[in-house]
Amino acid sequence: MNTESDKQERGRLQHAAEHERPRRRGSVLIYLVILFAAAFLLLLMSFLMQQRANQEAIDNLQQTSESAVQSLENLLQENEALKEQNGALQTQVDELQGQLDGAAQAGQEELDALQAQVDALTYLNQIRALYNDHRNADARDVAAAAEAALAGRGGMEGVLGEISAALTQEERENYDPLEAYRSLSEWLN
Repeated sequence: MNTESDKQERGRLQHAAEHERPRRRGSVLIYLVILFAAAFLLLLMSFLMQQRANQEAIDNLQQTSESAVQSLENLLQENEALKEQNGALQTQVDELQGQLDGAAQAGQEELDALQAQVDALTYLNQIRALYNDHRNADARDVAAAAEAALAGRGGMEGVLGEISAALTQEERENYDPLEAYRSLSEWLN
């Protein structure tokens, strides 16, 4: 009997196991479905969060790009304004350089005229000193050298005429270099 009762017991346990397995299988399947659903939800949330982060990054990049474009446009406008200012300043520099050159040339011409007057008076004093020492031949040589040196300015008479014209009437009455030279020239010739 033992064997029969063992067989019956085995049959009963097998039957109970067969009936319990589907329940276990069902509960395991439910757990697996819940696990897969939770994993899917986590993946979906991760995907959505990544999409949101990507969109924010794109928005920030777009704002940065727009800001950079605006900055570049501002720099280009500022560059054009600076070019215009540079052109205006260069025009002013050129005008001032022209005025400076003109003033320098006028100053040089005035300086040359004054130097010629000093040279003429120096020659006149040399001629007079030689004449007073009765060295008429030497005085004539100095007079000829003076005429040659001052030929570009009208000779001795031309330069001394400028000096005489600049004197007041009272100064001319006291001493007129042009008249002094004319008097000496008459005596020397």
